[in-house]
Amino acid sequence: MSSTNMIKLIGLMLIVAAVNILVFSPGLIGVQIGTSALSTATGVTLLFASGGVLVIGIYHLLFKKPVIIPVKQIKTYDEYIEHLSRYRHAKGIESDISLALEQMERMQKRKRTLIEVLQQRFEETEMSYKKFASVTQEVEHLFYQNIRSILNILHVYDESEFERVFQKKSSGFSNELVQKKASVYQDYLSTITSSISNNEEILLRLDQLLLEISSLDHIEPGEIEQLSCVQELDSLIRQTKYYKQ
Repeated sequence: MSSTNMIKLIGLMLIVAAVNILVFSPGLIGVQIGTSALSTATGVTLLFASGGVLVIGIYHLLFKKPVIIPVKQIKTYDEYIEHLSRYRHAKGIESDISLALEQMERMQKRKRTLIEVLQQRFEETEMSYKKFASVTQEVEHLFYQNIRSILNILHVYDESEFERVFQKKSSGFSNELVQKKASVYQDYLSTITSSISNNEEILLRLDQLLLEISSLDHIEPGEIEQLSCVQELDSLIRQTKYYKQ
């Protein structure tokens, strides 16, 4: 059971308990079973409803398998976070997943800050605003392409096989075959690391872009492409093979 579901279950139990205390406490509503037909019906109905809510909640949070959205259909920030979080404790990649989740949070903050800075410096109808906003949007798209690449690897990542290969557990296979299997899993790890490194560079370039925009007194739309930070972002986008026009 995930920590998120545990929190949800505890919250559900507290709400059900609070409602029952409110209804049955003599100093509050004070419903009592057996004193009158209406009071008895209300009390019994509430008890059955409380039990039903708890049973349904426990089933959904503990036993019902979550609907997994295919990677290609993931669109929102929360969906990316949810998918990555499933692998937070996977053997061999714990630190990578934690860093990727942290990068996503930082990306959200950079995007909000960039929009705020642009709104302070330019009117949204100005060409300069639109050009900077366009660069920001393209870079964000590139960032999430890297996250998708990570998720595609995680979809086929076998945690138990990773342990078997890298902890050299007895398998009876030849050393040559074990080395080949290790090479495949090393490629998995290298792809994840490469995507994380690309995203770290994106975050660094966005910091540089923020600094450069903040230091501008005035700029014409045609001069934006000449800014070093914009040129570096464009180069980064072109050089990343996962980026799609």
